Amino acid sequence: MKKLVALILVGVLILAASGCIGGKTPTSTPTTTPSSASSPTSSPAPSKVYKMSVVVGPNSPWGQAAQMWADEIEKRTNGRVKIKIYFSGQLFAGKQTNEFVLLSQGVADFAVGSTINWAPQIPELNLFTLPFFFPEGNEKGDIYKAVDAVEEGKAGEMLSKILEQKGVIPLAWGENGFRQVTNWKKPIKTPEDLSGLKIRVVGSPIFIDTFKALGADPTEMNWGDAITAFQQRVVDGQENPINIVIIPYKIHEFHKYMTVWDYAIDPLIFAVNKKTWESFDPETQKIVKEAAIKAAKWEKAMARVGLDDGTSLKILKEEYNYTPEILDPFEYLKDKGMEITFLTPEERSEFKNKVRSVYSEWVPKIGEDLVNAAISDIKNAIGIEVEIPS
Repeated sequence: MKKLVALILVGVLILAASGCIGGKTPTSTPTTTPSSASSPTSSPAPSKVYKMSVVVGPNSPWGQAAQMWADEIEKRTNGRVKIKIYFSGQLFAGKQTNEFVLLSQGVADFAVGSTINWAPQIPELNLFTLPFFFPEGNEKGDIYKAVDAVEEGKAGEMLSKILEQKGVIPLAWGENGFRQVTNWKKPIKTPEDLSGLKIRVVGSPIFIDTFKALGADPTEMNWGDAITAFQQRVVDGQENPINIVIIPYKIHEFHKYMTVWDYAIDPLIFAVNKKTWESFDPETQKIVKEAAIKAAKWEKAMARVGLDDGTSLKILKEEYNYTPEILDPFEYLKDKGMEITFLTPEERSEFKNKVRSVYSEWVPKIGEDLVNAAISDIKNAIGIEVEIPS
């Protein structure tokens, strides 16, 4: 019986640090996703089956992108490089913050990992969860351009070198999306509205510090327990991305109110163990990287579709021949009965001013040079100078 319970728990363990596990999404897998593709029957058997770690299950865009990456590699190498995906944290028995260690040590050869999950080992990755760091800009979609600028600019280059020094080769950036706050009690428009609210947060110290600074009562809780807590109203609210968590997990059934404040983002990293990478010849390395970029681009577009300036929908249609079922996430949630609050720039600034202590503590841990590089990358991309609250 104990073995049966253990097996069941492994199957249902859910990502605590990003609030997401594989489950049914509101969209189907695109026709261009090679999930149904197989290597040619004439392909030689691989000398080694490589391991890929994925925290989530196979049915979310995150999990689907991991499958896309693995299938594309196997297809283009004619089966020479075959990858077995360990979904739902099977390699680390539910403790998702161990994933980076396993990847760097070679227990896993590949991973599609969350920066939140890897931040305990790589504190510089907390750059992306500095609260309200990324400016929303003057045009719809500017905030995503700011994220891309950091990932593709000097800051991203610095992060890549840090990861490589730890034994991991990053190949492409995916995304869970900007995290929004929901609750069942009332609209949140000012920091005072958060006062005393018990908010389920991910298991990372910077999240605890952020919500304490905002006057809330942050509560760490794994996602499986969180769903039950929402149903029973043990906690008042939670924070997560819209397309990857809030919609597929039907948060509207528990929470009537959502505030769109874009306070933090959770990029994904498509990465390879350094020794595994160096064991590949240049042509195989090229295939592995190109396949990662292809899968990551699709996954990032899925996280952003309907939330940006239309760029992501165009990418999905033109490059992947795919149209998601939900094109306007906000209207979808409104139709489900959610009341959505959009903050003005002035209102968002009020929240940012309340988290001065978070910046004072975390900028030195992240590294001032890295933070300044990100500020420069953003200014070059959208012409906005990021201000650090002091």
